[in-house]
Amino acid sequence: MFEQYRQLKESQPDALLFFRMGDFYEMFFEDAVVAAGILDITLTSRNRSDPNPIPMAGVPHHAVAGYIERLTAAGHRVAIAEQVEDPKQTKGLVRRAIVRVVTPSVTYDPATVEPHARAWLLAVAHAAGGYGLAWLDVSTGDLRVARVGQAAQVVAEIERFEPREILLAPTVDRAGLAEVLGPATVSRVFPGVWDPDAAQRVVCDVLRVAGVEGFGLQPGSPEVCAAGAALAYARDRLGGRLENVHRLAVYDPHGFMVVDETSRRNLELTKTLIEGRRRGSLLALVDLTATNMGSRRLADWLAFPMMQVDAIVARQGAVGALVADPAAREALRDALRGVADIERIMARVAQQTAHARDLAALARSLAAVPAVQQVAGELRTVAPHAPTDACADVAADLQQWLVEEPPAVLTEGGLIRGGAHPELDEVIALSLDGVSVIAKLEEEERAASGISSLKIKRNRVFGYFIEVSTANLHRVPDRFHRKQTLSNCERYITAELKELEERVLGADERRKELELELFRQLRERVADHAARLLELSQQLAGLDALGALSEVAVRERWCRPEVDGSLELEIVGGRHPMVEAALAEDRFVPNNISLGPERALIVLTGPNMSGKSTVLRQVALITLLAQVGSYVPAESARIGVCDRIFTRVGAADDLRRGQSTFMVEMAETSAILHYATERSLVVLDEIGRGTSTYDGLAIAWAVAEDLVDRIGARAMFATHYHELCELAATRPAVANQSVAVAEADGEIVFLRRLKEGGASRSYGVQCARLAGLPGQVVERATAMLTRFEKAAPQQDRQQLALFAAEAPAQPEEEEATDPLREVLCALDPDTLSPREAHAALYALRDLLD
Repeated sequence: MFEQYRQLKESQPDALLFFRMGDFYEMFFEDAVVAAGILDITLTSRNRSDPNPIPMAGVPHHAVAGYIERLTAAGHRVAIAEQVEDPKQTKGLVRRAIVRVVTPSVTYDPATVEPHARAWLLAVAHAAGGYGLAWLDVSTGDLRVARVGQAAQVVAEIERFEPREILLAPTVDRAGLAEVLGPATVSRVFPGVWDPDAAQRVVCDVLRVAGVEGFGLQPGSPEVCAAGAALAYARDRLGGRLENVHRLAVYDPHGFMVVDETSRRNLELTKTLIEGRRRGSLLALVDLTATNMGSRRLADWLAFPMMQVDAIVARQGAVGALVADPAAREALRDALRGVADIERIMARVAQQTAHARDLAALARSLAAVPAVQQVAGELRTVAPHAPTDACADVAADLQQWLVEEPPAVLTEGGLIRGGAHPELDEVIALSLDGVSVIAKLEEEERAASGISSLKIKRNRVFGYFIEVSTANLHRVPDRFHRKQTLSNCERYITAELKELEERVLGADERRKELELELFRQLRERVADHAARLLELSQQLAGLDALGALSEVAVRERWCRPEVDGSLELEIVGGRHPMVEAALAEDRFVPNNISLGPERALIVLTGPNMSGKSTVLRQVALITLLAQVGSYVPAESARIGVCDRIFTRVGAADDLRRGQSTFMVEMAETSAILHYATERSLVVLDEIGRGTSTYDGLAIAWAVAEDLVDRIGARAMFATHYHELCELAATRPAVANQSVAVAEADGEIVFLRRLKEGGASRSYGVQCARLAGLPGQVVERATAMLTRFEKAAPQQDRQQLALFAAEAPAQPEEEEATDPLREVLCALDPDTLSPREAHAALYALRDLLD
């Protein structure tokens, strides 16, 4: 047995080997140690008396899917070694073979993948024409390819899709992608699969086409190489089964808005920033879908905001039709609630692992399609999304053969509907009523022989036999064959009785075998229609996503935005969707924002906790939702199409890469300044706060100037550097806004309302009091603030002179004052921290200069 184990392990050295032994999958040696630690199962040993016992761990076969999912989630691969011979008919050791290899993207069972999630496998090829990307989700049969020119664009697509597993061609520079590989597993693959000819053969074989030109692809292109590698990798690990991949979609990354990983995280598109949970994210808010397929489609739409105005308006029209017709919207959603996850069911069908309940769910889903067609077909802008093929023949086939509520186990019978198969009906009758069948034969034999005392009996030695008393032996027909002689009777058998015995005694086993065979035939017939069923699932998913967007628009009182090709961004009464939804009783305070070529940059000032970051995020979220084709949380909105959304919000270090908070901030700001265009939307929060005051102000000033003078992007810059408000004096495209605050008796009230003009102060000490800072510290801070503010006017004038195009003119009476003396008198050396003293020294030196 161990020799067999070693041979299989050598064929898959990088995988944990699950070795089937009876009702368990066993692991040995290092595999057992690794798996036991991850799965929290008992680590035992074989040959315990040996000085070097063999580590051993196992899991029950009926629960293996969950264990494998945990191992692949930890980045491991699992090779499944099954018994490929019947132990009942095999002498000696049962032969085993690896039937499949499970990886993070090629799952053991599509049903184990989180229903709303994807399981993307990415393959990246490189050639003179750029990078070819292929995305394959085996759990849904989704295959997409794209061409990009630069490594930075590869990075952007990786951040958009968040793959579980990545294949890189030998010609791809891994160092350039190392920063974004994250939790994805980079897997090795046989170099030959990247060969252009070999890759094209795989693509054509899997998709059942003669060439790739029909997809708009050129033979030998990097996209074809990537697609071939992804398909070959998945097919090899599934043991040659990849029947649910029937279509290839070519997409242009330049046709969709780019939202990098930092911005996705800051905007909480799919999970919250602090807890990393789906609940509380934008996706969770808008995901009012009725099906898992619709949920995944909606997540795709959020990941791919459109840039073509016509496409955006078309989707808005479909959403708007459902918003305007509550009865149709509810009827559509009711019909879709009866639809199961057809994509995942077809994946199981293709892998020959679908059970009867999967097909029963498919049958119920197909029964709901006519109602969906009727509702969607009655709305002009929704009709193009309606299913064109309800697959009625597949539904009829399932209805004819499968019972409505089949059991979970395939081998125990009870799968096939009565009347569907005559032989099965007879076998079932024999199995359920064997006694009555024998009694009927007994009556027939009595009548035929004239022996009224004739009996049919059964024992464990002879089985069924006919018993005739000695007095009636002269009436025994010639077709009776003597089996046993007793003192007072004879026992016989007949050919008919022998045949009936075999049928009755084997009826239950035959019933189970026949039902399983008929079910497998039914499953194969369903597999033959996979392309049609997957196309239907795509249409149903799209309708479900439209229904969800219409439902959230009605529930949350969102409006239909105007989207055009301008560079304007006008939002009236804009609200933050997730913050507003989280407010149980308090009313969210809406705000207006206006950006465009004549007003490109808003410098936003105001105290902490006043809502500046909320305003920044809500502008970005409204823009993104508008380009998804959704309604938006506002009274009205006009959105000129954006090519990218950049956010620099919050502060965090990156210890894994050895970067401080300030370095992370500068890296993110650098990316914005390198890639932003005049069509981008940029929202920045607190640039330059991680270093000294003058360094930070200098950086913030220069960044703001670059955004306005060179890039011209629509931008919002929230800051506590009130000096930046001076930019509006020299640049007409810069506007100042602040968050209104009411102050009374030293207390502040945040009004959450934007007003024109900069803030006069930051109210930091008051915010510290609200945060619970000890009273003595607040009192000391207030005293120090008063002292600093007295010394500030001259210091501010000197500071602004560093950044203004021309230093502001000084009144003659102020020129006679000694600013160095004023600042020195305001300082209290006994209270300064080392950092404050250092900053003060630089300030004094600047004044001296």
